[in-house]
Amino acid sequence: MERPKYNQAIIDRINEMADGTIFITSDFADIATVPAINMALARLMEENKIKRIMRGVYEKPRYSKLLNEFVATDTEKVAYAIARNYNWSIAPAGDTALNLLKLSTQVPAVWLYVSDGPYKEYKYDDIKIKFKHISNKETSGLSYITALTIQAIRAIGKGKVTEREIDILKSVLTDNDKRKIMEEAKGTTAWIYDVIKKIIRERLQGEMNG
Repeated sequence: MERPKYNQAIIDRINEMADGTIFITSDFADIATVPAINMALARLMEENKIKRIMRGVYEKPRYSKLLNEFVATDTEKVAYAIARNYNWSIAPAGDTALNLLKLSTQVPAVWLYVSDGPYKEYKYDDIKIKFKHISNKETSGLSYITALTIQAIRAIGKGKVTEREIDILKSVLTDNDKRKIMEEAKGTTAWIYDVIKKIIRERLQGEMNG
């Protein structure tokens, strides 16, 4: 029996995605109705072409020939897919932010994100993702790298940021990142912006002297 045209359109769109892509049901809203999308995705799951992470969130698995196994799902991508599904603005926070900026080598027990949405917790494959509600101004309108840097500094705490941590951030952040953060973070808490100025000070002095 021939598959409906929308079925093939969904397959074609998934085929265009890079391996390891996390996607949501509404990514196909322009192709078919929700029940039809769910049926198409269920069939692809049966064929082991996609993986269901949680309700409404799926992955196109990435296989490593080197490791001879499927690569673990990217939790960061899952968190942003959930946020996109509900139209939330989010940013990594706490130990999650510290890990992503190489300020900590410890993999977080709970992947924490601040959000302008409600308090929510999700779990998949024994991994917990937690969304903590905060004021919209700390996430909305900021680039990923600016929001991430602000939350990492906040996680360390006022008066607790060491020279070593400043040096790590200087090395991890690109010149373009630094310019963007300096401009976008002007409205953040004063002590956090003072730390940002320390991170970026050498770059600004170099431009002024140049």
